[in-house]
Amino acid sequence: MAAHPVQSVVAKAARRLMPFLALLFLLSFLDRANVSFAALGMNQDLGFTPTVYALGVGFFFFGYVLFEVPSNMMIEKIGARRWIAPLTIAWGCVAVLMAFTHSANSFFTLRFLLGMAEAGLLPGLFLYLTYWFPAEYRGRMSAFIMAAMPVALIISGPVSGAILGMESLHGLWGLKNWQWMFILEGLPTLLAGLAVYRLMPDRPRDAAWLHPDEAQALEDALARESLQATPQHRSSLRDGLLSLPVIVLSLAYFGALIGSFGIIFWVPQIVRGFGASTLQTGFISAIPFIVALVAIIALGRYVDRTGRRFSVAIAGLLAGALGLWIAGGTTNPVLANAALSLGAAGIMGSTGGFWTLPQLYLKGSAIAGAFAMINSVGALGGFVGPYIIGWAKEHSGGFGLGLTLLSLGPLAAAVLVALLGSVRRPQLAAA
Repeated sequence: MAAHPVQSVVAKAARRLMPFLALLFLLSFLDRANVSFAALGMNQDLGFTPTVYALGVGFFFFGYVLFEVPSNMMIEKIGARRWIAPLTIAWGCVAVLMAFTHSANSFFTLRFLLGMAEAGLLPGLFLYLTYWFPAEYRGRMSAFIMAAMPVALIISGPVSGAILGMESLHGLWGLKNWQWMFILEGLPTLLAGLAVYRLMPDRPRDAAWLHPDEAQALEDALARESLQATPQHRSSLRDGLLSLPVIVLSLAYFGALIGSFGIIFWVPQIVRGFGASTLQTGFISAIPFIVALVAIIALGRYVDRTGRRFSVAIAGLLAGALGLWIAGGTTNPVLANAALSLGAAGIMGSTGGFWTLPQLYLKGSAIAGAFAMINSVGALGGFVGPYIIGWAKEHSGGFGLGLTLLSLGPLAAAVLVALLGSVRRPQLAAA
């Protein structure tokens, strides 16, 4: 039988795999970020101060950081399907149990467990892409997965706002609306976890929907790509954890997520502070993430078309810093939402370029370690960003100071990526 063009096989694999991979990340982000809407009722019911809430939000990232690297190593050892499936089911269970938070300690504990369970997903998905898609396709595939983040936040706003505003749920079975929100939004994750076993074959040769010669063509293309790596491409696990590019990218991602998660976990309360109703808050809070979704898709395609990975990452991070700085200096609701939209679009849009950078320096086991290391260190920004906002609000009474401080995170990230590109810009392997 004639050999299949790799491009057609990649397109077929993308149609089969990418919607489900994006759905998994969408559900993970929905389950970690819906606490920002639960806070509209939970904080008052349980007597949580802004600092207690910020600490609870941050405990997710402690669990995330501690278990991310070993979780990604397990994916490489036993396969994505057999590891991601139980992880997804586990975080779905914890997401539902969030409904039974009754104190600060239970809040901290459940958020920590949620972070543990979700830790292996995103770096695992990026590693999984390297098993299926040649490098010239990974920018748009990475962007497709990352686009699920703003989609989750777009969905979360109206849906969570509607659940919180439903009179028929209040007091049903003795539960408050915010408790029902956790339950109703956590159950779909359990179903997705069961579906992983059927919908995520580990390698092309394991996919029943690929003809054997299609699978062979794709695996041959990936093998040739690996052989074309330059000597600069390191392959050991130690290189994936401790090489200079990984360290720089880890610190840069830390700065980026300070800004990103500061927006994500506080934007509903920022909008509510302008006098919006619960339902209005849900819809208005979705606007920054609609803009971010457009930026992620457009910039991901631009990266694959032009190869300008560094430029996209740097420009996006600078735009994110500018948006946060403007939002911190205005009391005009329309301008503030526009600035937050710029901030979200810039930081999230930078990921299409950013997540293709490790593959310019590393290969093999080093890639698995690098994805986990960068995401682990970056996740600490998910603790620092929301905490800065909570601390600043408690001490200043508003959000302006906190947003201004957050702008320093993506600004520093842009500088680090620029320095890496100028000092250690890789020489790409010849085709």
